[in-house]
Amino acid sequence: MSRFAVAGLQLALASQDNSAQIEQEVDALLRRFPWVQMVVVGELALFGPSTEHAVPEGDVLFERLAECARRNNVWLLPGSFFVRQGRQVFNTAPVFAPSGEQVASYRKIFPFLPYEKGVTPGAECCVFDVPGVARFGVSICYDMWFPEVSRSLACMGAEAILHPTMTNTIDREVELSLARANAVSNQVYFVDVNVAGRLGNGRSLICGPGGEVVHQCGEVREIMVAELDFDYLRQCRERGWHGLGQVLKSWRDNDVEFPAYRCPASQHAVLQQLGELVVPERYTVQAPTTGTKK
Repeated sequence: MSRFAVAGLQLALASQDNSAQIEQEVDALLRRFPWVQMVVVGELALFGPSTEHAVPEGDVLFERLAECARRNNVWLLPGSFFVRQGRQVFNTAPVFAPSGEQVASYRKIFPFLPYEKGVTPGAECCVFDVPGVARFGVSICYDMWFPEVSRSLACMGAEAILHPTMTNTIDREVELSLARANAVSNQVYFVDVNVAGRLGNGRSLICGPGGEVVHQCGEVREIMVAELDFDYLRQCRERGWHGLGQVLKSWRDNDVEFPAYRCPASQHAVLQQLGELVVPERYTVQAPTTGTKK
């Protein structure tokens, strides 16, 4: 199978339990577009950005999401939510097959520090297979700012990266460029799904393996549906996008040991000089001195 239909739900949500609404949205989507094969929702869409809403491992929520995938016969990445394991909290994105089986679970490697407090970084990249179609990778929001994540997923065989996001800040415009850059530099489909409403400023997008924009949403609630063509992607990898750069082959065939990877990042002297990772302080404004009037 070459073509695979993916829907991104850019939903207008509040910081509350949105799980029932998301289930209803998935049900409604499949009634309208029964040919859709995979649904992706934005980061932290289920409960919002507070770790106070973290659910324990094995929570009944996982069963509900599995049933949503099963009754709609669809692959489901329901966004992410905080999952508590002992004293640790992880920003977690599960993936469910149309059978209801949970086939993957990704923990965000790069929490948005120093703002995303109390969240433990994940330690493993995540890929899963849709049999007869392609291998998919998963990353979350701030992960896109670190090229090592997407490059690792591509080297693990991912031909599409599913990327739930929650962004409501001025840097969303930059993230649109990063989505395209992640796509073209790894010759993958990059499916970036943001939230809207009070939690996000939307502009979700799907990029093709040449960095081209397949579709970009506006800033309000929107349902984004597109067919990913993996024969086209494989042709781009073989011949280059429009016969141009064959990026992954060049990466494979280059034997340079890059300085950035010869030791852990914490051991690079220039990075040690940057100081602690903390929230910036307010600038101090000095009052003007009063001089003697002549």
